[in-house]
Amino acid sequence: MRIKAAFVLFLLTLAALATTRAQQQTAPTTTSSTTSSSTTAPAAMPSCPELATAMTAVVRNDARVRDWAELARYRDANRSVGAPAAGESRVVFLGDSITDAWPQPRFGEFFPGKPYIGRGISGQTTPQMLIRFRPDVIDLHAKAVVILAGTNDIAANTGPMTDEEIEGNLASMAELGKTHHIKVVLSSILPVSEYHTSPTGVPQTTRRPMTRIRAINDWMKKYAAAEGHVYLDYFPAMIDDKGLLRAEFSADDLHPNAAGYAAMAPPAEAAIKQALK
Repeated sequence: MRIKAAFVLFLLTLAALATTRAQQQTAPTTTSSTTSSSTTAPAAMPSCPELATAMTAVVRNDARVRDWAELARYRDANRSVGAPAAGESRVVFLGDSITDAWPQPRFGEFFPGKPYIGRGISGQTTPQMLIRFRPDVIDLHAKAVVILAGTNDIAANTGPMTDEEIEGNLASMAELGKTHHIKVVLSSILPVSEYHTSPTGVPQTTRRPMTRIRAINDWMKKYAAAEGHVYLDYFPAMIDDKGLLRAEFSADDLHPNAAGYAAMAPPAEAAIKQALK
C-alpha cells in the first residue's frame, strides 16, 4: 500500500504541474486594468520540496520492490557468522517483527549463552520468508529452525492470502529444512487482542481474526505430528480467560513486550530441546 500511495502521489504531482503549465500557456494576456481583475489566476505550482519528497518516496519504494524478500537485510551479517563450532547446535529463529524485535535489549536477554541467531524482518509474510530460507537458515548451517510466521499473511501485508496458501508456504519451508537435515520447529501464530485499540482504530482481532489464527495453528499441529516436526504452542502461556493475548503482554494487542517475550522463552526452549534430542 505504501508503494502504491507514493507512486500515486508522484503521478498526481506531475499531473498538477502539467495542468499548471497548460493554464499558463493558454491564459489570455491582459493589458487593461479593467480586464485584469476578471482574469483567473493560475493554479499554484507544486513546490520543489514536494517534488523532491515524491521522487524520494518513489525511488525508495522501488528499491524495496527490487528486493521484495529483503535478502539484503542480513547479507553482510550472514557472511560474518562463520561455520558452527565443534559440537555447536546452532538454532535460527526465522520470522517477522515479533522475531525481529526479540533480540533487542529492551525486551531482555535473548537466550543468553545459547548459539541462537535471530533472522526476523518486520512486516514479512510466509512467501518472503520462503525466499529467505536458504540464505538465512540453510547457509548458516543451522541444526534447527524456529519458524514463527503467518500473522502478516492473515493481515494481507503482501496481498490477500488464503489459509491453504499460508499452510503451503509453511510446509515448503519445513520440507526445505528436512531435506537439509535441519530440525524444524513450527511455532503457533501468536494470539492477538483488542484491549489497546483507540476509538477510531481497527482492532487486531479484525485484521487478524482469531478464528483464522486458530485454524492455521490446528493445521500446523497436525502437520508437524505427521511429518516429524515439533509444534511450539505459545497459546497456553499467553492467552487470558477470553482466549485473547493477555493485556499485560502487549502494548498494541499484537507485538509482545518484555513480559510477553519472557512468557514465550520457556516453551521455545522446551521445543528446541525436543527437536535437537
